[in-house]
Amino acid sequence: MTASPQRAAEFAGDEVGRHETLNSISANHSTAPAESSFLPGPVLLLGAPGVGKGTQAQLLVTKYGIPQISTGDLLRGNIARGTQLGMQAQQIMSTGKLVDDSLVNQMVLARLHEKDTRRGYILDGYPRTLDQARFLDATLADLALAPNLPVVAISILVDFDQLLQRITGRRICPVCKSIYNVHSNPPAIAGRCNVDGTHLIQRPDDTEAVFIQRMKTFAEQTAPVVSHYRALGRFQEVDGDQSVESVIAAIEASLLRLRQAAHQQLTTSN
Repeated sequence: MTASPQRAAEFAGDEVGRHETLNSISANHSTAPAESSFLPGPVLLLGAPGVGKGTQAQLLVTKYGIPQISTGDLLRGNIARGTQLGMQAQQIMSTGKLVDDSLVNQMVLARLHEKDTRRGYILDGYPRTLDQARFLDATLADLALAPNLPVVAISILVDFDQLLQRITGRRICPVCKSIYNVHSNPPAIAGRCNVDGTHLIQRPDDTEAVFIQRMKTFAEQTAPVVSHYRALGRFQEVDGDQSVESVIAAIEASLLRLRQAAHQQLTTSN
């Protein structure tokens, strides 16, 4: 299992999303009232590099008042706090090895016991393997952790060519950090930042060769997890080639359907 703070940071940087500002969208996206009876529960949000998964995850966090749980954040946090798990992870990574599933599972389990997860949470980068998915499902069932709901998985889909343009067309101002895209959001003057005129740069990993390899890795890693949740009737796909508002609406509709289906299954089995 490939799990390291560096790799997690790279994936976080891939979430290009749309060109609307997240803050302005969040301002128009109502937060769920405290008395709402709908519990989102554990939500695994899937998406290839460039689909805007990070943007959508933050909108769900704002909407439902639930945390986003990332394995990269957990690794960095445990190492920074000097926890026993963090020290074990740091020792493993210092030898050039990868943090194994068992250690990552323990970090996730510890995080799920925290109070802010009682209504649900967004899972980012976990479970990444079939073994992790099985561990998580068994753990949630055995421990009956609040909100005592099973994991549902929602995958954001965007056409390969569209993703390629989003990633390879990205240009960044090294000074003010403004982000442009030569295909869909070009600067007024080619190669120059609209804000300060600085020469725009392309990240080394925003090349076509790197993108294709990462897409291949993503597909190989997620296919077993997708098949697992699809077989359980806890998986849906949404079209990510829409406005941010349309995508989040589709995700929320899928989440509601999945929760209703899970409740019906539980009622029928009883």
